[in-house]
Amino acid sequence: MNYAIETNNLSKFYGKVRALHKVNLRVRHGEVYGFLGLNGAGKTTAIRTMLGMIRPSMGNVKVLDQVISPGGGGPWAKIGHLVESPAAYPELTVKENLEIARRMHKIQNHKAVDDVIEKLSLSFYADRKAGTLSSGNFQRLGLARALLHKPELLILDEPANALDPAGIVEIRELLLSLAREHGVTVFMSSHILAEVDLLADRIGIIHKGELIEELDAARLEGLRSTQLVIEARDPAKALAALRDFEPAAVNSHITIKDRRAVRQPEMIATLLVNAGTPPTHLAVEQENLEEYFLRLTK
Repeated sequence: MNYAIETNNLSKFYGKVRALHKVNLRVRHGEVYGFLGLNGAGKTTAIRTMLGMIRPSMGNVKVLDQVISPGGGGPWAKIGHLVESPAAYPELTVKENLEIARRMHKIQNHKAVDDVIEKLSLSFYADRKAGTLSSGNFQRLGLARALLHKPELLILDEPANALDPAGIVEIRELLLSLAREHGVTVFMSSHILAEVDLLADRIGIIHKGELIEELDAARLEGLRSTQLVIEARDPAKALAALRDFEPAAVNSHITIKDRRAVRQPEMIATLLVNAGTPPTHLAVEQENLEEYFLRLTK
C-alpha cells in the first residue's frame, strides 16, 4: 500500500538517550492522523525526521513516496508544516511575511496571500508587524504559511498552541474541511486529547520513544472501557442491592463495569426500585480519549 508517511524502524539516539526506538508509522492518504504522547515522548523528534531536519540514527522515513534525508531533496512543494513555535520576520507585517513565502514557493497567483489571510481570520492584522502579534495570532500566521501553497500533506506540531477556545474550534473545522473536501492528509501531534478525539481518523500513541498503539478511531471506540454510573438517595442500600454486579463506590456515585448492567441499565433500575432505593441518576458512560491514554501509558 502507498502511504503519505511511512517510517521503518525509525530510531534516534542522543548519546545514551533514546528519543525514538524502531517506530513504524503508517499514515494513509487523505486521513487525519493524531500523534499523541506525553512531553518528551518523541513526537517532535519524529516530526523533525519526517521533514529532513534531523538525521535518524537507524531506519528511514518515506514521505509522499520519497525517502527523506537531511539536506537532500524531498517533496517539499507538496508539504506544509508547522513545527513547535512559528517563525516569522518580526519587523515585517503579516502580509509582508506571507508575500515572501509566496515568492519562495513561486506561487504565481498574487491573490493567494489575501485568500489565506482571510481563511485564517487575519484580515484585521494584515498590516500589523508580526512581532507585535499575540501568541494566538502568531500561531495563525504560522498556519497561514503552512497552507499558503495548498499542500497535499500538512505536518503540524501542536497546531492549537496558544489559540483560544474559539480559535481551536475554527482550526479544527478548517483541518476537517481540508481533509474531507480537498483530500489533504493531515498529520498532527497534540496534547489536547479532546481535539484529537474530534478530528482524527486514526491515532498513534508514542511513549518513551516507542509507538505503543496505532489504531483506527472506530476500533478505539471498542477499546474504551464503558461503565454504568448510578446515584441513589441511599448509596449503602443500593450497593447492597447490586452486590452481584461488583459495584464500586466512587465519591457520591456507584459504578458498575459488568457487561450485563451496561447493556441492560433498565434491569438495574428495576432492581433498585424493588430494593426500595430508586436511582436518581443512571447513565452509561464511556472512557474518553484522555482516560484511555493515561490507562495505556500507566
